[in-house]
Amino acid sequence: MALTESNLGGIFPLLVSGKVRDLYQIDTKTLLFVASDRISAYDVIMKNGVPEKGALLTILSAHWFHFLSSAIPSLKTHFISLDLPSQVPQELHTQLQNRSMQVRKLQIFPVEAIVRGYITGSAWKEYQAKGTVHGMKVQPGLRESEAFPQGAIYTPSTKAEAGQNDENIHPDQAAKIVGEKYAKRIEHLALELYSAARKYALERGIIIADTKFEFGLDTETDEVILVDEVLTPDSSRFWPASNYKVGQAQESFDKQYLRDWLTTNGHKGKQGVEMPEDVMNKTAEKYREAFERLVGKTWGGS
Repeated sequence: MALTESNLGGIFPLLVSGKVRDLYQIDTKTLLFVASDRISAYDVIMKNGVPEKGALLTILSAHWFHFLSSAIPSLKTHFISLDLPSQVPQELHTQLQNRSMQVRKLQIFPVEAIVRGYITGSAWKEYQAKGTVHGMKVQPGLRESEAFPQGAIYTPSTKAEAGQNDENIHPDQAAKIVGEKYAKRIEHLALELYSAARKYALERGIIIADTKFEFGLDTETDEVILVDEVLTPDSSRFWPASNYKVGQAQESFDKQYLRDWLTTNGHKGKQGVEMPEDVMNKTAEKYREAFERLVGKTWGGS
């Protein structure tokens, strides 16, 4: 059964309930991220969830935090531990185990650092209409799902409030939001992270077409820190490399199956939509396959 709402019984104050995660404050410097089984598409949360999704995303994120910290020694992340705080009573462990992680509390930059290695999704639609991606001129003649010839590009978006839609923006606009000093550091770090992850995933048969990173600021050290989830099927487009073909939409190991169902059935952007069981199961299957390829272990559940 899917867990769509977490309940800590007042042990820690709930700070934010996002599209997927509930954020609780452990102390002034530490948060508890609890990943529910909620799933959103087109910035709208579905009425029902995908069983065990929260645990899968949490364990996959922890895997990526460890790998990226090893691949980029200078990287700092907000991740502390998958262990539950000692204040959590035993009767809540079943609900929270493997779907919770302790993280550092930081000042979050209000932009989403999207990196695109291949032209697809909203970038492809804009390119077809204007020859641009996030307002930036791109080489003419590209075909759908083609890799950007110059390499991956940084294409930020706004970080919308709950119930609002994120907006694709030019990097110059992102710099106005976060400041030039931090904008360059975020862009450089996002591209570096994508490059390391892309190589790792490709060796395991997965193309990371694009992904979204989020960053925070450690105000004591002035360091830019990798936060939130990282490189999951919720925040990325994963394609099977074996079936990749330029000039068409791709099969995927993410929520594209759900997006396609919503679009086909006229539910795109609508509130209160309940996924039928087959769509829920197919989405769960895609997530599990991505996890198993990337982590190299069979998903055993939470």
